[in-house]
Amino acid sequence: MPLFPDAEALVRLNLSMIAAGLRPAFVVIGRLTDAQHAAINVGRLRHGLPVLENPEVLYLGRHHYTSRSGQGYGVDDMWMQIASALGAASIVHLTGRMTALENPTQRNDGYGNLVRDRAILELTARKPRAELFSVIPKGDKNQPAKTKASPAAGEASKGDPG
Repeated sequence: MPLFPDAEALVRLNLSMIAAGLRPAFVVIGRLTDAQHAAINVGRLRHGLPVLENPEVLYLGRHHYTSRSGQGYGVDDMWMQIASALGAASIVHLTGRMTALENPTQRNDGYGNLVRDRAILELTARKPRAELFSVIPKGDKNQPAKTKASPAAGEASKGDPG
């Protein structure tokens, strides 16, 4: 999935707003490749679900931020997870309950792990567009040190206390 040129700035702004207790708006951060879009629609039809008409991907970030900051990840980490999971080479995984894109290439996460980033898409609540609900770094056995304060956009992301 090609991310748009301003995707990183939009993602970082939303995550920093969430860290500050503010309510960000949905932003369009990229577009599924034709192959990803087609694979999603084949799977949706197979499960009796309506097709995804628009290949653009929205991002709010609340669930992604809450889940990953609770594990000690910072905004830099979250951006790298998104950039990896939404790559053009990412493969669609569908079940009756989940639609995801997963990068088949492992990424060094900086914590001693080789992870495969999996983007979880929400396709029903925001129809006809897909929302990037969260990203899961599959294989992150070593997680960053958790801090008492939630990491904000300007803070170090590798467990550095400051």
